[in-house]
Amino acid sequence: MSLQIIGSGFGRTGTMSTKLALEVLGFGPCHHMYEVMQRPDQPAHWAAIARGASVDWHAVFAGFRSQVDWPGAAVWPQTIHAFPDARVIHTERPEEEWWRSFSTTISKFFVNAPAMDLPPHIRDIFDTMSGWFLKQTFADHTDRDCAIAAYRANNRAVRETVPADRLLVFHVADGWGPLCDFLGRPVPDTPFPRSNPRDEFWAHFGGEPESG
Repeated sequence: MSLQIIGSGFGRTGTMSTKLALEVLGFGPCHHMYEVMQRPDQPAHWAAIARGASVDWHAVFAGFRSQVDWPGAAVWPQTIHAFPDARVIHTERPEEEWWRSFSTTISKFFVNAPAMDLPPHIRDIFDTMSGWFLKQTFADHTDRDCAIAAYRANNRAVRETVPADRLLVFHVADGWGPLCDFLGRPVPDTPFPRSNPRDEFWAHFGGEPESG
């Protein structure tokens, strides 16, 4: 099995809904941060990537037909070459909406994680992420202007790098239509998945901290 779909959009752009939609359309399992937290073989791959080690991308994504969300979205410049036949789905949302969501979930988590009572394997994973892609992607992930600048830069880089016939810029609010057209799949007779609001995000970590 090889990746058929690469997701290049930042977290909090509808990546969980897109993951669920891709799995409905037959492109599962879909790699997402959730899988990194749930699958014992995954953290070592990402620790190696964070160290700058040479990795076998087919081993990193073994068993997956698609990928969305961080940490996979942080390595799309590498994976588009490692999987040359894969199509690219770039999830986006209006930048102020993205910032409101990101600042109250992912960014807030990394601010509060040192004081949170996290299982050791979860703490190790997010120590890796904090020291790697978070630091490389954002000059300051807690600052609105810095975060939005990074968001814009990634959106622009994807458009400038990925050939247009290989790329779908996707807004989950548009539902099944654009996704099914791009992938050549019939529209399912079920509602488009809507998932991962703020409370669902924090449920993975025992609830939202009051500070941060």
